[in-house]
Amino acid sequence: MSDPGRNFFSTLREALRGSHGDFTEVPIGRAVILLAIPMVLEMALESVFAVVDVFWVSRLGASAVATVGLTESILALIYTLAIGLSIAATAMVARRIGERDREGAARTAVQAIALGVLIAVPLGLAGALLAPRLLGWMGAAPDVVASGSRFTAVMLGGNIVIVLLFLINAILRGAGDAAVAMRVLWLANAINLVLDPCLIFGWGPFPALGVTGAAVATTTGRGIAVLVQLATLIRGTGRLSIRREHLALDPKTMLALLRLSGSAMVQSLIGTASWIGLVRILSSFGSAALAGYTIAIRIVIFAILPSWGMSNAAATLVGQNLGAKKPDRAARSVVLAGFYNMTFLGVVGLGFVLFPGALVGFFTADAAVAPVATEGLRIMAAGFLFYAWGMVFVQSFNGAGDTWTPTVINFFVFWLWEIPLAWALAVHQGLGPRGVFLAITVAFSTLAVVGGLLFRRGKWKEKKV
Repeated sequence: MSDPGRNFFSTLREALRGSHGDFTEVPIGRAVILLAIPMVLEMALESVFAVVDVFWVSRLGASAVATVGLTESILALIYTLAIGLSIAATAMVARRIGERDREGAARTAVQAIALGVLIAVPLGLAGALLAPRLLGWMGAAPDVVASGSRFTAVMLGGNIVIVLLFLINAILRGAGDAAVAMRVLWLANAINLVLDPCLIFGWGPFPALGVTGAAVATTTGRGIAVLVQLATLIRGTGRLSIRREHLALDPKTMLALLRLSGSAMVQSLIGTASWIGLVRILSSFGSAALAGYTIAIRIVIFAILPSWGMSNAAATLVGQNLGAKKPDRAARSVVLAGFYNMTFLGVVGLGFVLFPGALVGFFTADAAVAPVATEGLRIMAAGFLFYAWGMVFVQSFNGAGDTWTPTVINFFVFWLWEIPLAWALAVHQGLGPRGVFLAITVAFSTLAVVGGLLFRRGKWKEKKV
């Protein structure tokens, strides 16, 4: 008789070390766990970074927190591009791996990285030069523009490391090298966690750069991680090995990536642009409301990012199993990943609903900011059970290469439903920030229901990439 405890720890060690098994052959539950553990841990540390970053910045006051919130709303457009490319890269690499075509997977990786560089460089130059104007267009108060422009310039100017970090880790996950992607992101965030207070407050030999120091620390950590990613691919120590013959541009693969990533970018743009709309509505209620929203969202991200890890595991399994001509196994993988995700987020959400004040108190004691953050956290956490399934369904469509289905869902749920509802509740009904938080919860719950209904139809199984 096997020992369940020993089997679990054996699986855990294999997941952290990096599994060399065939994810289209091993038992589905084991495949989900082998991929999900490093992906969840990868996203968990990313969420720690998000929380610690705002923890230090919040010590500089509401203007600094508002700077971070507004800049991240602008960066949402960069994340849109990075996520769009990442979705396409994961789907195509996973499909090639499932087809046992490692050469095709390597060529896909090179074309995706080339696209990322071509997009990021001009955007970085424009963002660095226009940082003060961009903050002004986002509704920042004059003091926020004056104190935060350099932070925004560094973050936007260094966006290439954001794009490549997202993109190459997506390539690694699609190939099944989830443990490698995890270690790279850990490195990036560990460097940031060390440098953050040093550069913000001038600890030791470091200059005191204020909120700009947070941007320098983040960009440095991500930049070093990208160099490690590239070295890993070139050395070929994982499932993918990029060699000299893969470096030439491949028009066919490039066009396939562009087609797939184009719709994926639109999908992500719709979702992320909705956040900009919500921030614009909130900014009309003052810096305290915006700071409270930023803190609440960061805490929510702390919980949701690990769940994206589970969702990414589902995407990889869908892509690889469709490549191996096993659509029913792909569907069962999604259901199991969704159940695991719901269990995790349900427990976390209950804690957020019961103890939001204690969590917010860790970041701020400001009498104007804390109540907004506390109420927002409780309202958004109430929908965590729905969020769990919604994330898995969306990523499963993407893993299959069916990026248009979640694009259409996002358009109706976020642009035609969430933003008008947020304005109606916050402004027309006079609920203020509470109305925005309610709209977020309703919209993401709607996304889960609609995504589940479309997933059951099974059209995603027929997608070719």
